[in-house]
Amino acid sequence: MASLTLLRQHSKLADPREQLRILNEQTQQPKFDQQLEQHQLPTPLQAKTMNTLQVNLGKLCNMTCEHCHVDAGPDRREIMNAETVKECLSALKHPGFQTLDLTGGAPEMNPHFREMVSEAHKLNKQIIDRCNLTILLAPGFQDLPEFLADHQVDIVASLPCYLEENTDAQRGNGAFQKSIQALQRLNSLGYGKQDSTRKLTLVYNPVGFALPPDQTKLEQAYKQELKDRYEIEFTNLITITNMPISRFLSELVSQGRTEEYMQRLIHAFNPATVSGLMCRSLISVDWQGYLYDCDFNQM
Repeated sequence: MASLTLLRQHSKLADPREQLRILNEQTQQPKFDQQLEQHQLPTPLQAKTMNTLQVNLGKLCNMTCEHCHVDAGPDRREIMNAETVKECLSALKHPGFQTLDLTGGAPEMNPHFREMVSEAHKLNKQIIDRCNLTILLAPGFQDLPEFLADHQVDIVASLPCYLEENTDAQRGNGAFQKSIQALQRLNSLGYGKQDSTRKLTLVYNPVGFALPPDQTKLEQAYKQELKDRYEIEFTNLITITNMPISRFLSELVSQGRTEEYMQRLIHAFNPATVSGLMCRSLISVDWQGYLYDCDFNQM
């Protein structure tokens, strides 16, 4: 795990323009619209409805994970201010928005996180906290599990592997054991338990340059391994692919594998996912209040 973010390393790749330059110079890359046309899907891709307001509360985080697409870390200070939080909450009152999706960084480290959760709960909106788990054990945040449970917050938690070595390789030494402790704490509050309304979704992303395996089979393996090893239960598992941007792109470039990985992504294109892409039902707000169709596009 990197000890400093790209920005604090003064890396050229901290600039999204440099990332785009590298990605655009890769050879033999078909355009996304071409892929859609090839599979007889409508182009251009458009949103169907906006029912989710995803808010990135900032780049401040207690971790510096290898794959982070927003270059978050403890050395970042960019967080959403009170005025922008108020504007987001005002927008959330629109009846079309059913869900508030909070992300970061570690969204919980924004001083307005609890206010947003409390106000969204009053509006009877579904609330999602995209949590790195380790923050739940950090000083000043150890009462968060109870707060999240009291406000009926669904938790989407990153756990790259059910093996300690693989998780620590991506997220830093000690991250796995802290994650296990956090999951056990959440289980004690009813999260992830069978027939519980407190949803606990785990997120897998590959260590290294591989693509995710079959999601259904991997979920079965996660459930068996975590139950057998640690008596941990969870609601479901989703798999994501490491995006070739920010810190993961830096790793690709340093190892000379950018072109190889891009080709791997192109060949793995799955037309069955297009109808359910998040950008078709979600609007993303960055820490400054700017709008995007996807959190990944914030770079």
